Amino acid sequence: MKRILAALVFSALVAAPAFAALRTGATAPDFTADGALAGQPFSFRLADALKKGPVVVYFFPAAFTSGCTQETKMFADAADEFAANGATLIGVTRGNTDRLAEFSTETCRNKFPVAAVSEQTVKAYKVSMMLTPGWSDRTSYVIASDGTIKLAYSALNPKNHVSKTLEAVKALKAG
Repeated sequence: MKRILAALVFSALVAAPAFAALRTGATAPDFTADGALAGQPFSFRLADALKKGPVVVYFFPAAFTSGCTQETKMFADAADEFAANGATLIGVTRGNTDRLAEFSTETCRNKFPVAAVSEQTVKAYKVSMMLTPGWSDRTSYVIASDGTIKLAYSALNPKNHVSKTLEAVKALKAG
């Protein structure tokens, strides 16, 4: 009976959607992160990226896990459309950070950077993964050039992250 109860609780936690604590209209915390773009070292600072226009920051749990690989490939497929709509795209994580250079070429297909964020950044964005403290859950943010969050979308299933963020970026562009 205890095993069944434990399995049900675990299933509920994994199946339940995460909810981003930073809400639309909040100011996005500035952060810096080192990572890779096309396999080469890359440094990112949100404040600098915002000077060029809106930024899509998507937090993912760990490089080379099935859901994260699927999500990142979908972002890579849409990277040109994000750029055409004036948005900078970056994926950030706390998991498997030693493999980000490889992930940036194989999974991002050299189209956008991925970077390792600090535990403080995960906490500031309130995206801590319940089952793996210190790692982030799967949350995507669209941040306007003035630093305000225009979309916060959290879901363990990677399926809708690209469509939701692209829709928000297009809405920003349309004014």
